[in-house]
Amino acid sequence: MTFNDILKESWLSISGNKVRSFLTVLGIIIGVMAVVVMMSVGDAVQKQITDQFSSLGTNTIIIRAGAAQTGGVRTGGMRQTLTRQSADALRQLPDISAAAPMRQTSIQVVFGNRNWGTAVIGTNPDYATIQNIEMEHGVFFDQSALRNGSTFAVIGPKTANELDMPIDPVGQIIRINNVPFVVIGVMRERGDSMMGSQDDMVIIPLTTFTKRVWGGRFPDAVQTIMVRVFQDADNTLVTQQITAMLRDRHRLRDDEPDDFQIMDMRQVMETMNTISGFLRMLLMAIASVSLLVGSIGIMNMMLVSVAERTREIGIRKAIGAKETHITIQFLSESVLISFIGSMAGLILGIILSQTVLPRVMDMAVPLSIWSVILSIGVAVVVGISSGVMPARKAAKLNPIDSLRHE
Repeated sequence: MTFNDILKESWLSISGNKVRSFLTVLGIIIGVMAVVVMMSVGDAVQKQITDQFSSLGTNTIIIRAGAAQTGGVRTGGMRQTLTRQSADALRQLPDISAAAPMRQTSIQVVFGNRNWGTAVIGTNPDYATIQNIEMEHGVFFDQSALRNGSTFAVIGPKTANELDMPIDPVGQIIRINNVPFVVIGVMRERGDSMMGSQDDMVIIPLTTFTKRVWGGRFPDAVQTIMVRVFQDADNTLVTQQITAMLRDRHRLRDDEPDDFQIMDMRQVMETMNTISGFLRMLLMAIASVSLLVGSIGIMNMMLVSVAERTREIGIRKAIGAKETHITIQFLSESVLISFIGSMAGLILGIILSQTVLPRVMDMAVPLSIWSVILSIGVAVVVGISSGVMPARKAAKLNPIDSLRHE
């Protein structure tokens, strides 16, 4: 028999019992569709994590004031243990290219008759370098604005939109805590990150923040210091150097815990990628259960088919069909069922992952080439593995006993 003959014979056999064949194919469709969708979800989550950390920079180290735990209670960011002078000292380390001390508060910003609650950050010009900020309009403030305590403000695009400001709001006056600020720049849209929205904020000089907006009892204290290390630097070594310097500046004894927290973004991203990888494997394992059920359905159908066609097999063997021919015939039926289900599942999975998932997850969902490769592989592997036992059973039937079968 030629390949076309085998294919035609297999199709006639499958189409002879439409309901049973459809239910069997449906199991494979659901299994493959689940695998494609789960792979897309895993890829989307992993890409989202990578993009968020990339926007912050993997060569960024964040230092927060306060010990990680005091008597079992988290105190990070509450104790006044970091200062502007700490950032200046850290900038002198050989592997650090920029250091930005930060103070932040949420406050109402007013423009005309509009007001909007947003994050106001006091920092220095290094912040723009560390955060990879690009300007849509205007410029970021410089060191002279920091020294002079200038009332300059750089705003995010969402903040400008919520305040209903002109397309180019450079030169407009906004009020923060009843203090007028001149908008000198608008940042380019960057989206959200693990630290919140990067488009809804107002950035002002740190000196102005402490003197005019939110002073407090400790004007030199800051909540956070962000540093950028050189690309070829060893982040672990830099972290050790930062720890040693800050402990020395804070006069901590050897038996005393750190009164600050250090977060290396590169290590955090590696940890998050590992977690997302395990999540992806878990989703794949769950989806694979559907494929296993589908393959059992094919095997069950083929065993039933062998039982129903026992007399037909006997006639074939009586007129000269070899065991190989019988095996190929039943295997081809199994593979064809699996192939039809796999291709239909792939198409449905692509449609769901590219139309429904982006709306549900509110993020771009990539289509992995592995989905296509896996679907084709499933069509072959599941088809063959599910059809081997029924095919061998059919091939081993005694032709005389088969002809007597009713």
